[in-house]
Amino acid sequence: MNSFTLFKHSLFRLTDLNQAKKMPFWKVILYVFFLSIILALPITKQIFSIMNDIKSDGQEIATKLPDFNITDGKFQTSQEAEGFIYQTNSIIFTFDPDGKRTLNDVAADSVGSAVGLGFLKDEFVVALPNSGAADALLGANQFEVPYSKGTLDGLNSKELKLALDKANVPFWIKLIVFIVTLYPTFINLVINLLMITIGANLYSKIRLYKLRFLDCLKIATYCATLPVIISSILHFLTRSFDDSFLIVFTSLLIFFFAIRNEERRETPLV
Repeated sequence: MNSFTLFKHSLFRLTDLNQAKKMPFWKVILYVFFLSIILALPITKQIFSIMNDIKSDGQEIATKLPDFNITDGKFQTSQEAEGFIYQTNSIIFTFDPDGKRTLNDVAADSVGSAVGLGFLKDEFVVALPNSGAADALLGANQFEVPYSKGTLDGLNSKELKLALDKANVPFWIKLIVFIVTLYPTFINLVINLLMITIGANLYSKIRLYKLRFLDCLKIATYCATLPVIISSILHFLTRSFDDSFLIVFTSLLIFFFAIRNEERRETPLV
């Protein structure tokens, strides 16, 4: 018995999944990693889609930019340049050379999943959606780069437009995004599998099956295959979908079918 055979059983012969209890534990861990990859694929696709939206919206905004340059820590524009706010599907952009707006104003403009960007009089600012993910990964969701630090010296509108026109996401960035997405997906799946195993172990004790906790964990892992595939498909169709309940509940049902031919302990005499 190997993982590939059990994978086929998880799709077509659920009652044979009880054989997973004989699998070495390290192979079960590798299989959990495999299931995590399946779950991470639609999330990664959504991130790439957002990145492409930001790229195309950035190119659209670039066409609206007046001439400017940053030299010696100062933001310089032509005298006739006027401030404006421009909104696309993924970006709310502020151009304010007159100092009328602040980082808090840009952050307040950012609604939903839109990213707030702004060239203000004294600094370049970024305001990410207030979803909690940015705080967890980056420690904050608002960032400012004062021109006085010289970090942006040499930047001008022509070079920015040219860079956006030629912008392309390299393969190594895509790989990093996938790995970063895979980590929380793996952790979340492990938590779900532990929840499934606790319920499965309780059920096996009540039904007097001769299964240890580790046996239940191994079987439950392969029972989660079909729910994970279904969950992944649903994620491709809709972004706002919580898969934890589907995976836990459906995996438990499959577990009940998988162990019904297991040997039971004799009922103790009273």
